[in-house]
Parts: sequence; C-alpha cells; structure tokens
Amino acid sequence: MSNVENLSPQCIRQVVKELQDLVKTPPEGIKVNLNEQDITDIQAYIEGPAGTPYAGGLFKVKLILGKDFPQGPPKAFFLTKIFHPNVATNGEICVNTLKKDWKPDLGIKHILLTIKCLLIVPNAESALNEEAGKLLLEHYDDYSQRARMMTEIHAAAPKPPKPGLESEGPMAKKHAGDKKVAADKKKLLKDKKRTLKRL
Repeated sequence: MSNVENLSPQCIRQVVKELQDLVKTPPEGIKVNLNEQDITDIQAYIEGPAGTPYAGGLFKVKLILGKDFPQGPPKAFFLTKIFHPNVATNGEICVNTLKKDWKPDLGIKHILLTIKCLLIVPNAESALNEEAGKLLLEHYDDYSQRARMMTEIHAAAPKPPKPGLESEGPMAKKHAGDKKVAADKKKLLKDKKRTLKRL
C-alpha cells in the first residue's frame, strides 16, 4: 500500500533525490532497489559484515515511510529471515534511531547504515527476539552458530557464474561431478534446516 499521496511534494522530492544518490553512490555493502511506481516502498540489500555470523549473507530490508515522515521515523523490516536480538520473528527491526533517537534530518542512508551496524554490534538490551538476546549475553558461541546457520540457509548470496561458461549450448551441460557437488550441498542445507527446526 502506497503512502505517496500522504507525503508532501517537498518530502517526495527529498526522498527521490536521496534514493537516486544512494543508487548512484551506494554506501559500502548496501544496494538500494528503486521502485519508481512507489517511492515509499524502499528496499535494499545489505551484505553481512565480515567478522560477524552474518558474513557472506545478503539481507533484504524494507523501509516503510509513514504519513508523518520525516517528522516520524519509518518502520524497518528484514525481509530475509535472520536470527538477531533486535529483529522480531516478523522481521521488524528495533533500533533507537527508529524510535526515541529519531530526528527528521536523519536520512535513508543513515537508517540503512544503522541497520548494517546492528549486524556488527547487536544490542541485547532492547531485544525483540528474546532467545537471541539471551544467547548473545550468556552463550555467544551458540548465538553465533545459530545466526551463521540461519544466514547460510536464508541469506546465502547468489554465486556469480564462472567466467567463460556459457548459459546455452554444449558447454552448459553439467558434468556428473557437478551434479554430485550440488546434491551434497542440497543434503547439507536440508540437514541444517532440520537442525534449526529442532532448536
């Protein structure tokens, strides 16, 4: 549902300009998808930061601008499943920047960078996911393992095709060895999902 008609023309111009700037010069590890039909539907991909259980993952996030934006903060959600203290099971993100610390001059770039920082430094004190918050504080290794497993299952970044391989023609056929590797990966992923369900 679009909120474009609820925003002032000045606010719409500002949001469009900021989104275009983010597409032209994206912050490191963040890629914004522009929805020209509805600029209040802001979606971006955030790369899991190195040195965290989210490394190697690609996480889709969504910002929803309310009719009181920019006076009121947008709502933010992870569309990709993630195990994180500050992310509810429905994907809602809890961070002070989107609550009591919100200021109308904070832009979309600032919000996306804050969400990325949350992947580096989770805040167990304001946990929406109590289990993740408790594990983070009491058993970091278990927390890290569970977060890494969820990342591997739900946020695996697509692998780019190998250079020189064509997508059509005789070279496109997979060798028997490739099929075995793919089957092994599938089995490993299935085992991880089964383990996750038991947790």
